[in-house]
Amino acid sequence: MSRRATLLLFSLVIASIIIQVSLLPVFIRPPFKPDLLLIIMVFVSLRESFEVGAPVAWLLGLLNDVYSGLYLGLDAATFLILFLIIKSVSDRLYADSAILFVLTVAGVSLVGLTINLLLILMLTESPGIAYSMFSDIFPRLLVNAFIASIVSAFPGFDCQVEVS
Repeated sequence: MSRRATLLLFSLVIASIIIQVSLLPVFIRPPFKPDLLLIIMVFVSLRESFEVGAPVAWLLGLLNDVYSGLYLGLDAATFLILFLIIKSVSDRLYADSAILFVLTVAGVSLVGLTINLLLILMLTESPGIAYSMFSDIFPRLLVNAFIASIVSAFPGFDCQVEVS
């Protein structure tokens, strides 16, 4: 990853955290808040190598844990598992496709929630957590896919990232 790409990713993550934590909760109800760090993780896992993407996915999940208030490490483990799944499939696909990006974000939203639920059920005793987690899955899935389609409409989205 080049120095310019690293700086761009860092500034994008900081802006996403600020938007997701302080701006969106004021104006948008919780089921309709997009998971911006998840969208960045999907982009990184489709475009970057394993050596760069795995630590970035884990750190994005850890940042999501810190600011979500849930169990520390839950999203970090989930993001890393999702990265490994996406990376194992993305090498066989045209990863610069906008349609693939939107469909991957939608699928990862659903699979990520399922992995979170399985990890919570295995590691904690939280009655009623399944209903509260699955009650807002479809609005969240649609909002994440919508934001991913907006991101894929930016100029230069389908360009090849320079590798150095």
